[in-house]
This record gives sequence, C-alpha cells and structure tokens, in this order.
Amino acid sequence: MAHIRQLDPSASPLDHFGSELRYWREAAGFSQPQLGAKLFCTASLIGQIETAHKVPTRDFAERVDSVLGTGGAFARLVGLVLRSQLPAWFQEYAGLEAKATYISTYQAQVVHGLLQTEAYARAVIESALPDNPEELLGARLDRQRVLDRRVPPQLWVVLDEAVLVRKTGGREVMWNQLAYLLGFRNSRTVKIQVLPFLAGQHASLAGAFTLMRFESDPDILYTEDFAQGHATANQEILRVGSLSYARLQATALSVEDSAALISRVMEERYGDRAEPDERDLA
Repeated sequence: MAHIRQLDPSASPLDHFGSELRYWREAAGFSQPQLGAKLFCTASLIGQIETAHKVPTRDFAERVDSVLGTGGAFARLVGLVLRSQLPAWFQEYAGLEAKATYISTYQAQVVHGLLQTEAYARAVIESALPDNPEELLGARLDRQRVLDRRVPPQLWVVLDEAVLVRKTGGREVMWNQLAYLLGFRNSRTVKIQVLPFLAGQHASLAGAFTLMRFESDPDILYTEDFAQGHATANQEILRVGSLSYARLQATALSVEDSAALISRVMEERYGDRAEPDERDLA
C-alpha cells in the first residue's frame, strides 16, 4: 500500500486545506483520479494539494465546493491559504486591508496592489525575483476581492505621474493597466488622482504610505522599507500622515483632470486604441 502523508491541519492554512480536501473527497467516495475528472484537473494536482505541496487557486476551491457540496467551505478557506503565501511581514497589512472601511494611499513607484491588472501585478512581483511568484500573484489578486464586496471600502489613491510613465511589463501591459484605472473614473467608491511632475516638491517626498480607517478599531498608518512593513496607531504619526495626505490631495490633479492625463499618457506612450468601457462600482 502506498504511504499516505498525514497532515497536521493546525500546522498552516495550506495543511488545513489539504487535510479538508482529503477528508471531503474520501467522504464522497472519490479517488483522486475521479475527483480530478470532475474538477477538470489531474489526479496529481489533487494529490499535491492534499499533501500541501501545491497552493490551490480560488477557482479550484470554488469548483471543489460545487462538486463536493461543501457549502462554500473551501472558498472561505482559500483566502487564508493565499494570504499565508505573502511575506510574513506583509500578512498583518493584508489582514488590516481586508477589514478597513476607508483606505487612502499615496503611491510613488507602482499602481496600488488593489488596482493592478493581473499582467501588471505579475511584472511587479517578478521584478523582485521571488521563489513563489505564482502564489504571490494569486494572493495579490485575491486581495482585490475586497472591492467587489456588497459594501466595499472607500478607496482614494494618489499616484505619482512617474507611475504612469514607468513602463512596467511592456507597452501592452501598461496600456491595459491605464485603461483599467480609467474604468474607475465614475466609481462611487474608488477615486484616483495623479500628482503631476509639475507639482515639484510635495508633502511625501519620503515615499509611499497608506492610511486605513475601521468601524471600531483605531486608525492605522502603514509604510514599507526595503525589507519590511511598519503599521502604527500612534496618534501623532497619524496626525502628520493625515495632514500630509490632505496636502497631497490638494496638490494633485482633480479626479477628472487625472483621468484626462491617464488617457493622454495611454495614447502618447503606449498606443492609440479605443477608450475602454467605464467600470461603475456600487
């Protein structure tokens, strides 16, 4: 008889997912090849996930729920699995972001993670040469589900103009990324401003930062350096951060003028194409 690796479900979210998948598969009377056939994947993939050697995707988790009738249990669990693939220092931020009711952020180098297309996110992630780029990509895209909640957070983003002109991932990737940003121009919950080069010196020359508000928890200011992230609820730091953000918003172009600049950069730097459909969020 082949040796079956026994998982400790408490070891990690990935081990928990694998253990639950094996339990529900066996309870349904399916072999790995039989379940794989129903999920349109290989038996090998089922085995790798059951032994915590492969990170499941959200699509896989949702198909498992449908086939095994688990009431959405795997779809709920996969978010924790994907988040566990993030660097340990970033996991705290991802948890806070998922609970925030208001997020305001200034980004000087790249588009904020919640607004990245898959191709742009892949280029950003791969530029750091990580060991697990696909898992990190899955985790980043899963973070974006917060914008599709019935009551999403209010997201206000100030992007340095450098973000628009820094070619990340190639010409087509940039065109599609800027088109995606334009799709939020009439959104009620996502607002995007561009801080133009003409603004010169501004209130956050030190770099990017994010402010988050919550229904009942204290506000948080988050920054990153090369190696780790820093979250603080210190009232004085929050006061300075809030003032700096207000000054950035006042210096940046209006939402309407920002959309016009994004559109112009799309055409002049990345090609002349038809404008994308607008995306209206609740």
